[in-house]
Order: sequence, then C-alpha cells, then structure tokens
Amino acid sequence: MLRRRTPVVVGPELDDRHLRRTLSELRPSPQLHGLGAGTSRPSWEPVAELLRAAGRDWDRRVHRISVLAPALPPSVTDRWVADRPQDPDALVVHAYARVARADSGNRSESWEAYDGCMRAAEAMPEDPTPWLALLDLMYACGSPPHAVVPVWTEAANRDPWNRTVYHRLLRHLSPRGRGTLSEMLDFARHSAARAPYGSPIVLLPLAARAELVAYREGFHSASIVGAAAHWHEPQAAAEIDTALAKWFHADTPPHAEALADLNLLAFALTRAQRRDQAALVFRRIGRDMTSRPWDLVPDPVGTFRYWWDRARG
Repeated sequence: MLRRRTPVVVGPELDDRHLRRTLSELRPSPQLHGLGAGTSRPSWEPVAELLRAAGRDWDRRVHRISVLAPALPPSVTDRWVADRPQDPDALVVHAYARVARADSGNRSESWEAYDGCMRAAEAMPEDPTPWLALLDLMYACGSPPHAVVPVWTEAANRDPWNRTVYHRLLRHLSPRGRGTLSEMLDFARHSAARAPYGSPIVLLPLAARAELVAYREGFHSASIVGAAAHWHEPQAAAEIDTALAKWFHADTPPHAEALADLNLLAFALTRAQRRDQAALVFRRIGRDMTSRPWDLVPDPVGTFRYWWDRARG
C-alpha cells in the first residue's frame, strides 16, 4: 500500500500560528459581504491584538507587520488610523500597507508612503519597523545604495542584529537591486564575521550566494549544472560549516523567521550533496517549505519533498 504523502506547507507566516489564525480571521467567509460584516468588532482589532502580544519583540513585530500589511484591504488600515490616529501600531501598519500598494512611478503615491513612514517613526521612535517600510519603498523606487545606507542604519541602531534589517540591505546591495556582486558579498561576509554566536546573521553569506545564483541564472540563463557549482566551492563549504556550528547547533531561542533560515541551510546542504547534515535540518523544518530558495530549482515542491522524505526515511 502506498503511504499517503503529507502536504507541504508554504506560507509567508511561516510557523507563527497566532499570525496564521489572525490571517484566517481577517478572511471574510462567503456568507459575508465585507470584512467584519455582521459584527460590531472593529475589523482592525485582531491585528491590534496580535501586535500587542508581540510587544517590544521587534523581530516578531517586524515579521507580523510585513506579512499582514500587504494582505489587509485599504479599508481596514484606513479605518484603523481614523479610529486611532495616534496609535503607533495603526500608523506603522498603515504606512507598511501604503508602501506595498504604492506605484513607484507615481510620485504623489511615493511621497504619501514616505510621509506615512515618517509619521509612524515619530509615533514610536524606538521601533525599527517604519524604517524597514521606508527601505522597501526605496527599493521599489530604485534608490542607490549610498542613499539607502543611512536609512538602514536607523533600523539597525534600533535593533542590532535584527535578521530582517540585514536581509533588506542585502537585497539593495544585490546586482538585481542597484548594487554590485562585490558589495553584496562583502557586506554578507563582514556582517557574518561580526555577528554574535547564535545570530541568524551568520547565514547571510548563504543568502547572498542564493541571490548570486538567482542573478546569474536570470542574466546568463545558466544551466542547473552550472548553478550547482556555486555550492561546491571551498568558500561555500566554509559558509555552510559556520552556519551549522554558530547557528543551527547553537542553543538559542528560535527567531521569527527561523524557518526561512532552516530552509536556506537545507537547500545549501542539498546542493552541496551533504545528505546526512541535510537530513538533520529537514527534521527540524517539518513540512514548512519557503518559496525562496527552492524556487531556484525547476521543481521546488518536488525537490523539497524528495529531501524531506529522505530525512524521514
């Protein structure tokens, strides 16, 4: 008898079950004509409760807002700001949502999104999230790295070694953004070398390598065989060893996007044909797959499932 295969889970909320529950609650049922119809509860209240629960855990807060804001209808964020015009949570979610919806070619929309980010930053000066929203806006507008770094510094000063803060700048420094390969790789390696033990920043060189593969495949239409060679270089082996020793095997609490880093590490190990170590990582992942970096192979779900089945077997 064939064993029924457990479905792979892919979702931006990762393993944050409270975030997943809030997203489900915000999703209107077929019987309702609008979000929150048939109830006196404000449509924005589930989001407010979720962010209150995160408190000053900036890592968790950034993750939840970055997932929620683009998914919320404008009517929800607009109503929240109208009901609570001084609420920092309302302002930052509204700003993030406005950035996600802004047309980079529309100067008026871009300025309105910028103004929203600044209002949110003033409402809660210690919060790095408005500065991350501004980094997203600058990326959409094609801002050069020298203009981006001061904004990145504002976010990094508020939460040193925040994973999202570093990955945002890596995206700007990528040649698929407005940077160069040398800028991207130098930043990733320098940051990883300085990162404290147990910090997810030690995986930044692997993220940069995945970005390098994505860039070269898109630019040169490289074959899968050619792309795989990137993971067999001595430098790649050293980056994987560092990620295993200083993060995977470190006894530190998981961060909000730990599943994304586990997927990245598992992908690197499978590309490098380090099967036994890959199995250890897959056992910790479970069935939660992330789209990146598996979208770098022709059959992302099939490849993930193949290695996951090997880890279980």
